[in-house]
Amino acid sequence: MTRVRRGALLLLAAVLFWGAAGQAQAVGYRYWSFWERDGDGWTYATEGPSTARPADGAVQGFRFAVSEDSADATRPRGTARFAAICAQTPEREGRKRVALVLDFGTAADAPGDETPPPARTACAAVAPDATTAEALAAVAGPLRYDANALLCAIAGYPRTGCGEQVAATGEKPTTPAQQPAATGGGGPSIGLWAGAAAVVLLGTAAFWQARRRRDG
Repeated sequence: MTRVRRGALLLLAAVLFWGAAGQAQAVGYRYWSFWERDGDGWTYATEGPSTARPADGAVQGFRFAVSEDSADATRPRGTARFAAICAQTPEREGRKRVALVLDFGTAADAPGDETPPPARTACAAVAPDATTAEALAAVAGPLRYDANALLCAIAGYPRTGCGEQVAATGEKPTTPAQQPAATGGGGPSIGLWAGAAAVVLLGTAAFWQARRRRDG
């Protein structure tokens, strides 16, 4: 293998390494996760609050935090008993009661200069066919949604932002709309850099092949 070819291969390896390192900087997204109480634990909800229709006596929770995905999401804190949360909300005919746990997260997860409010619970008395979003709106407004119906704020928190990506090195967060679809993060994708390196490698090989023919 010639010195030039070895150099080209080293260039390709370096580009792939630094591209992967750049991708590894992103640690997650800052958002409200949605949970359902299952016995003594929390289960990540399988549908959004705008379509979920909890039964009377259900306990549901929301947690604001930075998480990579549903497997990494942070659960609401504290105990969550329907009897305790809805003790002061009497039963009414034609209404159902839904207990809600609202955990606004920690200062470390708060965006910008905002301070998370204390965690709290609420009991929503709503129509029998009401969704979780409707129950939430009844006791924890104002709510804020983005154009894709993603829940961005509960009780006005946070004031701005919605599912923005958080960088590990304290870099400026980017919103999903700013991220290239193929990479899930800011900057050129690994594929783009690898393609560029491959062009350099092929061009170098072609040059030396042509030179060998000419010299021969």
